[in-house]
Amino acid sequence: MNDNNDSKSLKRVRITAMRQTVYRDLMARYENPIEHTCDIAVGQTFISVDGERPEGLCESAWESMRPFVQALARGEGNFYDGWMQNPQSAMISCNDGFRPVSFYLETI
Repeated sequence: MNDNNDSKSLKRVRITAMRQTVYRDLMARYENPIEHTCDIAVGQTFISVDGERPEGLCESAWESMRPFVQALARGEGNFYDGWMQNPQSAMISCNDGFRPVSFYLETI
């Protein structure tokens, strides 16, 4: 956990659900039927404060993006030597192989 001096210097990171893809063919072939999956809606936003998981953000999605959010919160960026047009951002997908959601992460 960060002490107060460290957390004051951390940036907030906006996490925006940009797109969800659904692979029905893979679901039919490999997934056991489940009644409830993802609560994330395209366009939904979350704010990470002090590099922490925002309330309501899926824990599995968080684990996929956590290193990027925490790096952005520390003021780091320019991942993979110029991958993103905005060097203080990243596009990360959750790890659901049947219905992945792509999230845009940006410092604010």
